[in-house]
Amino acid sequence: MTTLTVLPVEASALNAFSEQSSEPAWLAERRLKALELAGQLELPRLEKMKLERWNLQNFGSPAAAGQTGGELPENVLALVDSSKSESLVVQRNNGTVISRLSAELAAKGVIFTDLQTAAKEHGDLVQQYLSTVVPAEENQLTALHNAVWNGGVFLYVPRNVEVEVPLQALFLVDDAKATFAPHVLVVADTNSRVTYVDNYLSGELDSELVHTGIVEVVVKAGAKVQYATVHHLSGRVTDLTYRRAVVDNDGSIEWIVGEMNNGDSMSDTNSILKGNGSLSDAKVIAVGSGSQRLNFSTRATHFGKSSESQMITRAVMREEATAIINGITKIEHGATKANGEQTEKVLMLSPKARGDANPILLIDEDDVKAGHAASVGQVNLEQIYYLMSRGISREQAERLIIYGFLAPVVSDIPLEQLQNQLQALVERKLGQ
Repeated sequence: MTTLTVLPVEASALNAFSEQSSEPAWLAERRLKALELAGQLELPRLEKMKLERWNLQNFGSPAAAGQTGGELPENVLALVDSSKSESLVVQRNNGTVISRLSAELAAKGVIFTDLQTAAKEHGDLVQQYLSTVVPAEENQLTALHNAVWNGGVFLYVPRNVEVEVPLQALFLVDDAKATFAPHVLVVADTNSRVTYVDNYLSGELDSELVHTGIVEVVVKAGAKVQYATVHHLSGRVTDLTYRRAVVDNDGSIEWIVGEMNNGDSMSDTNSILKGNGSLSDAKVIAVGSGSQRLNFSTRATHFGKSSESQMITRAVMREEATAIINGITKIEHGATKANGEQTEKVLMLSPKARGDANPILLIDEDDVKAGHAASVGQVNLEQIYYLMSRGISREQAERLIIYGFLAPVVSDIPLEQLQNQLQALVERKLGQ
């Protein structure tokens, strides 16, 4: 059994954190049970990578009070100012700096606040849904996260309410002493609609740190959720993230994911299409550089009849970065008329870069449609020479080819602000 040699937190530290945060008894009890599980379960097994070889030494302390006040860094202020959102949550380490919700949405019954506040003020709702989509007992990381999570967001959209303006959150870590483990819980009730956008970023850290994150999305019948997230944490942060949605009859989830970290990263994004006519659309772009190890899985599990899933992943690898890109479509017995399509493509910019695209179809039903495409390769020299023959420099030619490679994903993003942000991050990671 592969487990952490020493659990990074003790029960006494959890109790101190719960008392300090004035958490309800049910939540404190859940934390202790999850910690006990973390000592018994195995680490998750990654495709062609061994997670136990990654740096998992520092998860921070849940009882440590990381810096939450003071002036926010300029890059954070720029994102806050550019959002111009009346509904915004900003968290620094394990504390909330900004939490606001427009009066119009509050009057409609929308709840948008940090998860710890929601557990106190909306305990019945949070207790009903928390850890139901990604259970603590799944593996050692999910158990540990459920024990130590802090911050995060709770978003609840009532029945028949349509939110026209994106709700936004920003999670900043710049203190390696405190646990950084936001938990995001989104519940879209029947026939509701909402777009949620978040950013994960880091400041200067004096030591390495592990981020464990979990996202749970509950999409009720006829509801539509658009979930956009960008991770651009520093090379001192190991990023381990689970994102999962459960979608009911005629509901839909759209994932827009930008994996722009500079450290080792693992993410697992999964849509469970439980209901008939349910839909999932996942778009993922990733850029690896240096000696990064990246392991990204995008999944769709079909249970409902006439359910549909689409997933597109594009990854660009430079220098000595290594990426494993998995696309997994599972159609369960009884999911007749289901349709699952996926495409994974990896572009390598260096002879030492490595990329592996693994399209996987698991079909347990006859009357379905499913397809996949995958490719791994280097920049096409003929395309570069053609562009150079038209008076374009080699550097500009490579840049155009890279942007063209990522364009099918980026151009489909309906939020202009997010498009611009991803474009800037791609340029930064590619050193352009």
